[in-house]
Amino acid sequence: MLKPNGSGSPTTKGSGLRPVHGGVVAVSVVVAVVVAFAAFSFVAGVVAFIVKLAVVVGIVWVVSRLVLRRASR
Repeated sequence: MLKPNGSGSPTTKGSGLRPVHGGVVAVSVVVAVVVAFAAFSFVAGVVAFIVKLAVVVGIVWVVSRLVLRRASR
């Protein structure tokens, strides 16, 4: 038969948070920060690449349009 986990129950003796749990939390926070920073850097890099690509394509389009317009006259 199951006994309730009260304060006098032997199953709760010695349980609770230990210093190793704090270490696990600290390591998981560091890993989460590194992963978040890497993900943010990746997303920012992709956005910057798309913006630069759009600017270069726009400049090439404008210059080629101006050159072709002058050539047709």
